[in-house]
Amino acid sequence: MAFAGLNAAYLGWCERKGAGHIQRRIGPKEVGWFGLLQPLADGIKLMSKQLIVPKGVDDILFRAAPILAMIPAITSMVAIPFSETVQARAIDLSVLLIFALASIGMMAVLIGGWASGNKYAIISATRSVSQNIAYEIPMLVTVITIVMLTGSMNLEEIAMKQQGGFWNWNIFPVVGQSIAQAIIMPVSFIIFFICSVAETNRAPFDMAEAESELVAGFMTEYGSMGFGLFMMGEYLNIVVGACLTTVLFLGGWYGPFGFTSSILWFLVKIYILIAVFIWIRWTFPRTQIYKLLNLSWKILIPFSLAILLLSAVFIKVEGFLI
Repeated sequence: MAFAGLNAAYLGWCERKGAGHIQRRIGPKEVGWFGLLQPLADGIKLMSKQLIVPKGVDDILFRAAPILAMIPAITSMVAIPFSETVQARAIDLSVLLIFALASIGMMAVLIGGWASGNKYAIISATRSVSQNIAYEIPMLVTVITIVMLTGSMNLEEIAMKQQGGFWNWNIFPVVGQSIAQAIIMPVSFIIFFICSVAETNRAPFDMAEAESELVAGFMTEYGSMGFGLFMMGEYLNIVVGACLTTVLFLGGWYGPFGFTSSILWFLVKIYILIAVFIWIRWTFPRTQIYKLLNLSWKILIPFSLAILLLSAVFIKVEGFLI
């Protein structure tokens, strides 16, 4: 809970500072040294504001949606192994659990937009559902490929099979890996990372918010801590996505040269990935909804299915050779 809360608060600060430096403008710097107390000030401001429920909304769903955005992201942290000894709960089917919780998190956007009774929010909810369905398919197919190659749905076991140096990580096509890994895993990593950005509704895939088109999308009618919980859920989903990418492709808590393994390596990797998330948001313009969906249905899904088929063939051929 402490790790989740700290990240949810200070990733907002990192986002604003990153935007300021990338776009050559000033980020927060008035509240505390270098603006470090800005997240605390924002939290106090949001909690001091009145939670207004507009007329004509579905009261229960309107109040439940922000909580539903937050709870699955925090719960996902339970199954993530940060090192061999640091994990809240060892779960054999941890991959399945995290993706099930991610699907519940998507429902928060749908419920929030529908319950608001606002036309912009409803359009946003519709976009979000189509986007999440489109990008969950190649993401899950890519994870199935990892599961086939490692023979496990346990994140801890998947990470432990990558020990020994970066040449054993699932991303690099170098000596020490199987034929299947050497050929297809770099492409799998690219597909998974693109889907991670899209699944968290981040630019250039932030069609669920699209302020220039839909006011604030599904959050149009939300203020106070309702808005705050949605934002915290978004940042926690970024952390979960970075953690998954690290475990599945980047060797988890193992160092790049195989001499050390530590939670510090895990944290370094996830924060590098988070920095790339921020970099992408403030560098690329928002795409169109049609191009967004075409990227998944016409490119990512066919590539991910081809990779899955090739993995099955390679595994079978290597089995015959052995």
